Formats: sequence, structure tokens, C-alpha cells
Amino acid sequence: MNIAQKIHADRRLVRLWGLFRDGLPSVGRYQRYFKILGPVIGSIWILTALYLIVVPRSYTSQFSLILPGSGVGSSINVESIGQAQGTSNSAFASPTLSPTENYKQLLTADVTLRAAARLAHESEDAFPVPTIKLVDQTNLISISISANSAAAAHRRAMALQEAFVEELTALRADEAKKREDSDRARLSELSDKVKTAQRKLIEFQASHGLATLEQFNSRIASVDTLRDKERDLRVQMRIQGGTASRLSGTLGANPGGANVIMRLKGDPVFAELAQRYAAASADAQLKAGTLGPQHSARAQADAESAQLRLALVRRGQELTGLSEQALLRQTDLQVGDGRSNLMQAMSASDAQAAGTRSALAELHGDLARARADAPQWILQAQQLADLQRDQRVTEAVFSSALARLDTNKQDPFASYPLVQVLAAPSLPKAPSSPSVIIALAGALAATFMTLLAFGLLWLRQPILRRMLQSA
Repeated sequence: MNIAQKIHADRRLVRLWGLFRDGLPSVGRYQRYFKILGPVIGSIWILTALYLIVVPRSYTSQFSLILPGSGVGSSINVESIGQAQGTSNSAFASPTLSPTENYKQLLTADVTLRAAARLAHESEDAFPVPTIKLVDQTNLISISISANSAAAAHRRAMALQEAFVEELTALRADEAKKREDSDRARLSELSDKVKTAQRKLIEFQASHGLATLEQFNSRIASVDTLRDKERDLRVQMRIQGGTASRLSGTLGANPGGANVIMRLKGDPVFAELAQRYAAASADAQLKAGTLGPQHSARAQADAESAQLRLALVRRGQELTGLSEQALLRQTDLQVGDGRSNLMQAMSASDAQAAGTRSALAELHGDLARARADAPQWILQAQQLADLQRDQRVTEAVFSSALARLDTNKQDPFASYPLVQVLAAPSLPKAPSSPSVIIALAGALAATFMTLLAFGLLWLRQPILRRMLQSA
């Protein structure tokens, strides 16, 4: 097995020697190859050297920005007034919108570059467009900008950063102003609604005399109060009427007669005449029983009794206006103090019953009017409740909108997220271009490709000859 491998290796060496032996060029071919290969390789390295020497040095300053990814929220709840709640979601919550891409466009926007050029004291047309790189899976923005010196590159980076922040601040201020103008217009509209609701409520209260629902409740309660009072007066009137009727039956006189008797008894002239008439009448009846009709003493007693009766009737008619028979009957009913007290009680009970009867009649009228007005009161109460509810709702909405106007100002980063400088603009220590390593690597690669090409040209004749022999 080792002998076979050795024979195979010998054959390969023989074939390789034959290839070089048959393909050895002439001396002129060597010269032609060196004349062509030398200038080509020389030009490669000369161009590389010229590139490193002639091309101006370029310095690149870099800085990085980061965007925090959280949202904020706030809520204000004022008792009896309303609630205002403000929430701003994370700017990265939307799958279709990228704040980093927005900021990339803002960094390369013409307005930002012009502002940066003014800050750097350069021509606006000469200020270069920065190189922006968005780092995947992060909220980082990497910015690079070049200049012909390290100081100029650093100055441009600082100017670009400042211009970007200024433009971002201007955008936030413009958004806040437009939102505030919109909110204030809405507040003006809500204020008009509050004033309208208040005016309607006040006009209703003034025209209907109903200020609060408590007043309506008191009106409804007054109906029950009148009903209870009517029942009490009815019972009281029955008691007073029953007392007067009982005393009238006991005394044998009605309340009207008792009043007449009390009036006659209260007159001292009538009382004196009644007393004298009673004595004269008794004396005349006594003499009539013992003396004859023609007796002078009897006649004198009868005449005296008649005169006193006439004077008594005349005085009684002056006091009461009653007829003679009625007046004499009332005179016969006059008694002592005990009966007089009962008559006074009967008169008082009758007077109280009359007063209670009048009060009850007036109360019946008030109760009837209250019952008739009750449906209207209910309708007015419903209207008042609706107006009060409208006023409370408009005031709550107005107060909430007013509070929301302040809460919206608490987060100026809702539309344009907060951006922070992760790495400040750097001061380059070495030029970024031309790169010596890249230039040398390119020259070496070009040299290798040239040698490879000329090597293939060198081997083309033996290869072609063997192909022709095989054919």
C-alpha cells in the first residue's frame, strides 16, 4: 500500500515538472510581465500614498440621546365639584409610530440644520447633514457630524444638540399653546352654559316662589298639618257645642237668652228697677189677697207696680230691643250668682264654638286650596329639580374642565417624549478619515488581486496546450 502511494506521488511530480518544463517562457516573456506588473503595483501604492497625503483630514464628533419610555398620569377629585383626570401613555406604546424616527427626522430637518449653523457661526449651506443611527431594541439615537478639525466638529455637534433642543422646546410650546387655546374656548362655552343654567334657575325661583326642594317638602307637609289641625278643631268644636247644649238644657235657656240675661243683669239701673218691681209686685199681690178692689192701698200698690213694670220694660228695651213679653220672661229667669256662672260658662262655650266654627271654615278653605295646588306644586318641584340638576352638571363639567386645563400642563412630554443626553458631544482625538488601516488593507488587496491575475496569465499556455492535446 505504501509502494502504491509512493508511485502515485511520483507520477504527480512528473506531471507538474512537465507542466513547468513545457510552459517555461522565454526571456522576453519575463521582461514583458515585469514591465506590466511593476507599473500596475507601483500605481496602486502610489495612489494609496497620495490618498493618505492629499485627502484632507476629517474629524467626527459623536453624541447620543436616550428617550425614557414610561408614561405619566394624574387625577384631581374635588369634593362636590368634579373630577379631572389626565393620563399620557408611553410614546412607544403605538406599534406604528416611533418617536426615535420622528426625532431622527427633526435632527436632519432643514430648520434644525440652519439653526445649528447660526449657533456654530457657519454658513447655512456649508453645514453638513449629520449621520443618524438608531440602535435596535433600544431608545438610543447616535448622532455623528464631521468637520476639518476636532474643535470644529465638537462645535458643530454642540450647536446641533442645542438647535435640536430648541426646536423640540418650540414644538412643545406650540402644542401646549394650541391645546390651551382650545381648552379656553371650551371653557368659555362651558361658562356660558353655566350662566344660562343659573339664569333659568333664578328666573324659575323668582316667578314661582319656589327656591328649594325643602320648600316644596314644607308645602306638602303643611297640607298634612292643615289636615291634622282641621281634625283637632272639629273635635274641639264638638266639645264646645256639646258643653253649650248641655248647659242650655240645664238652665232652660239658649245661649242667646243667656246673653240677654247677662246684659240686663249687668245694668245697675235695670237691676234696681227689677228689684223694686219684684217688691212692688209682691206687695200688690199681697194686698190683692186681703183688700178689696176699691181699696185705696190696693189701688196704690197696683199703680206703683204698673209704673215700675213700665219703667223696667222701657229700660230693658233700650238695652236689648226685645218685646215686653220676652223681656219680662228674661227678667223672671234672673237668678243668683250660681246660675249666673253657669250662664256665663254656656255663653263662653257657645262663643268658643262659634270661633272654632269660623276657624274651621277658614281652615277648610286653606286645605281645599292646598289640595288644589298640590299637583302644580309637584310639577314645579320636578322643574326645579331638573334645573338644579342641569346647574350642578354644568358646574361640575366646567370645574372638571378648569382642573383638566392645569393637569394637562403637568406633562409637556405627551406628544414629544422626554429626551436626555446619554453621551455629550465628544472632542475627537484622531481624524476619522482618511483611515491608514483601510487604505493599506485596500492596497494589499489590490496587489494580491493583481498578482493573482498575472499568475493566471502565466499559466494559460500550458493549460491550453494540455486541453488541445486531450481533444
